[in-house]
Amino acid sequence: MEQHGSGPPHNGARRGTPPLPPQAKRGGSAGGAGGGARPAGQRRPATRPAARQPGPPPAEAVRRLPNPRLTGLGSGLFSGAVMLTLGCLDQLLFGASLTLYGVLFLPVCLLTAVWVRRSDLATAPVVVPIAFAAGLFPVADSSGGLLGRLMGMVTALATQAGWLYGGTLVAGLIVTGRKAALMRRRRTGGRRPPGY
Repeated sequence: MEQHGSGPPHNGARRGTPPLPPQAKRGGSAGGAGGGARPAGQRRPATRPAARQPGPPPAEAVRRLPNPRLTGLGSGLFSGAVMLTLGCLDQLLFGASLTLYGVLFLPVCLLTAVWVRRSDLATAPVVVPIAFAAGLFPVADSSGGLLGRLMGMVTALATQAGWLYGGTLVAGLIVTGRKAALMRRRRTGGRRPPGY
């Protein structure tokens, strides 16, 4: 009868297969059949944790943001609907604060000018003042019925003209910058090599 414990150690090699080279014996997994045994004085080199990769550059992060393309009519509907919603929320939550309404108007102008498509760039500075006036309807003073509300809107437009002009200027500057970049790109990229 064959005794299993008395035979010479064969380091996990099967009969008929060539012995493993020393590197393979040292680098074997700890759960293998004797291939992962190390001498007492040697330690396995510590594996470094994977280096944390830096986040994407700011330009890449900006590209991942929503980037819809609005037509001229779409930009008017977007800015008007957002300003009307903000006006209603301002009336409900903050008691019709005209200063808060003016501050909220600026990012709406920025988004409208950024999201309008290239062929309709000129519409952004036109639709944002209309959106400002539309959003003033719930915020304006409402004493005296419909006529009193209209007078309140005229008064609010007069007193908040700084926000109105500021937002329109923001939209105009962004649209002008986009138009200049588009013209520069057409001038430099529009030239094709001969024979192309």
